[in-house]
Amino acid sequence: MRLYTAEPSAPATRAVIVLQEAFGVNDHIQDIARRFAARGFLALAPDLFHRSGVRELAYDQHAEAMPLIGAIGPDQIVDDVHATLDVLRKRGIPAQRVAVVGFCFGGRAAFTAATATADLGAAVVFYGPGIAAGPHAVLDRAGSIAAPLLLHVGADDPTIPADQVEAIESALIEVGADFEQHVYFEAGHAFACDARPHMYRAGPAASAWERTWAFLDKHLPA
Repeated sequence: MRLYTAEPSAPATRAVIVLQEAFGVNDHIQDIARRFAARGFLALAPDLFHRSGVRELAYDQHAEAMPLIGAIGPDQIVDDVHATLDVLRKRGIPAQRVAVVGFCFGGRAAFTAATATADLGAAVVFYGPGIAAGPHAVLDRAGSIAAPLLLHVGADDPTIPADQVEAIESALIEVGADFEQHVYFEAGHAFACDARPHMYRAGPAASAWERTWAFLDKHLPA
């Protein structure tokens, strides 16, 4: 499994695992990893497509992406995140000092990883479809989440309809999870992806990133 690595300028004491969209560890995901590195995190982006042999897809290859992400279930996600955590441990960063941050398909992956990693430091979900419904839904595992959790979702996101947003909220409240879920109006799916101008919404994206930085600095202080 390839790992794109972005190194901070000083030795890192905290890390982020960046989990890809449905299009692979592309330029956008690599750019996000570098954003984390610029703030002092060691950032690793594992290639979750490594079993298929496909490295990345263009944004107009949505139809080709669907079977690839459909083939990656919870067990594969957990294996890949735990393998990445092992790399970080060898770098001297324990899981308690690591956050998983995922986008789109990677958002579902981040939620999934949080259900299976008791010592994880934090998890952030940017518009992750398939958590509450679908073949790889994992909402029934919410009781296993020990890490603080932050979720961002667009109010106009057709892949995460309002009933699923409410189901996630209710399930996390029921199990007593430490979480925040923010719904952004006038924002749809991938609203924070500045590589897709027709989907990007600058205001909601800025708010989501501000909340993400504050959340990570709270739970993984430098």
